[in-house]
Amino acid sequence: MINRNLAKILAKRYIILASLLLIAALGLVLLPAYQKNEHVTAEDLLAKVVNPERYVTSDDLAHKIIAKDPSILLIDLRDEEEYAEYTLAGALNIPFDAILNADYEAYLNQGQYDVVLFSNDDFKADQAWLILTRLDYKNLHVLKGGINGWYNTILNPPEPTENMAKEAFERYDFRKAAAMYFGVGIKAQDNEQQLNRTPKKVVVPVMKKKKRKPEGGC
Repeated sequence: MINRNLAKILAKRYIILASLLLIAALGLVLLPAYQKNEHVTAEDLLAKVVNPERYVTSDDLAHKIIAKDPSILLIDLRDEEEYAEYTLAGALNIPFDAILNADYEAYLNQGQYDVVLFSNDDFKADQAWLILTRLDYKNLHVLKGGINGWYNTILNPPEPTENMAKEAFERYDFRKAAAMYFGVGIKAQDNEQQLNRTPKKVVVPVMKKKKRKPEGGC
């Protein structure tokens, strides 16, 4: 019985590791034209891939949005139609296929904000994080669970059972209040109007300084 449980644990760890390596492989496939700009070694990249600190939970993000934290910049990686239908308050739309577009570099590669990438789930956001991290972009984070995780925790939180700890009930109370803040629980028409009134964050991108050519000479 112990061996069977151990086998299950090892199998689960193998699946997680294989998934991480798959994400890494997919990211590297998309980067051949940008190899000359790479500053992160394969060893450093792998260390960052297995480090879960890049993830931001829906609860933490909800706290920051409600508090109007000026340090975060939300990047919605979905297509324009999904973005127009629903997005997080203040999020900018940079579709995944366009993240290497030079027009968006100043938004993604700058030190003014903590950039939070999100999509419907983790997959595309993780890929984008990997690609941009490989290019040595800083302050990049991923919304854990994406829009789907946001819906299942903040907008439609599961009610805790009686045997759960006090913290679970406090978290549930916060999520219910947050859901009301974000327009859930009111009439559908009012909810639509609330989403339409959500202001888009105005971002002044920090442009990278170009190296000056040396003057003078012999």
